[in-house]
Amino acid sequence: MAAQHQPSPWYAHIVNFLVSRKTPEQWDKNKKSHFFSKIRNYFWHDPDLYYLGNDQILRRCVPEEEYHNIINMCHSSNCGGHFSGRKTAANFFQCGFYWPTIIRDSIEFSRTCISCQSIGNMSKKDEMPMSNMLVVEIFDVWGIDFMGPFPSAEKYEYILLAVDYVSKWVEAIPTRTNDHKIVMKFVQENIFSRFRCPRVIISDGGTHFTNKNFRELLKKNGVHHRVATPYHPQTNGQAEVANREIQRILKKIVRPDRKDWPTKLQDAL
Repeated sequence: MAAQHQPSPWYAHIVNFLVSRKTPEQWDKNKKSHFFSKIRNYFWHDPDLYYLGNDQILRRCVPEEEYHNIINMCHSSNCGGHFSGRKTAANFFQCGFYWPTIIRDSIEFSRTCISCQSIGNMSKKDEMPMSNMLVVEIFDVWGIDFMGPFPSAEKYEYILLAVDYVSKWVEAIPTRTNDHKIVMKFVQENIFSRFRCPRVIISDGGTHFTNKNFRELLKKNGVHHRVATPYHPQTNGQAEVANREIQRILKKIVRPDRKDWPTKLQDAL
């Protein structure tokens, strides 16, 4: 039976030169020039070849047949952590391994890792929009929200409230509906006319806040509208806190039938 031929490792020519000081005769001038520009970073210590990186650390050059086991160990094992391709490649370097396509191979392995793909990465469209923190003064930023529906009392079923993010001042009114007309009237009478036009109003994504009429009102008065997404409701955190506090107080001061909650709202503030 003929002996099975083993392919030469990627660094065979480097080792041959370091041992014999000879290059293949078929190489042209350009290939030799490129080869000699790289050879200074390699050192032969029988039986291993080492590469000197920019960080001045020697790492063992790895033949192709070892790639998969090393990547699997540094990415998928218990100590691997299924990190990104570049972070996995950094683990290779820390372990003292080197080959020319180490970063590309690591990225490709991570991209096709079944465990990583099954968990999935958050896409750009699903990420929480990032924005710079605002340096704000009192009444610059208001959070606005609806509470309810509550048991009907004098046909009132909702509470519309707004809270200033700096002073924590709360404005609230009972409402019979939760539509955009009520919101627009409330903002103009309870915020704009009493405290001036703020820089920002924060709300959830309800249609009573995210409609053309309300958007145009804010734009006309130079107010930016920030919308808290369902997966990050903390964006409108101050309004959520005020909601809970008002409900807690109302539960203590209303009658057992809860039919007087609209008249008790101002007491709760």
